[in-house]
Amino acid sequence: MGRIVLHKEKGPMEVKVGTESKWMCMCGLSKKKPFCDGSHKKTLDEAENAVYKYDDALNRKKVDQ
Repeated sequence: MGRIVLHKEKGPMEVKVGTESKWMCMCGLSKKKPFCDGSHKKTLDEAENAVYKYDDALNRKKVDQ
């Protein structure tokens, strides 16, 4: 069974590993999960109270609530 997961974050989370920074995906769009691949940049112009669905090519569609 599939599941829909909502992500509200529009950017990655920095995690320090020793002196090195690792960036973890928080938007849910990265193809390199758990690491960020920059896909969150597609979310920057989303309206705050809207819900969007992204396909595998990162095309966005607004979803009626």
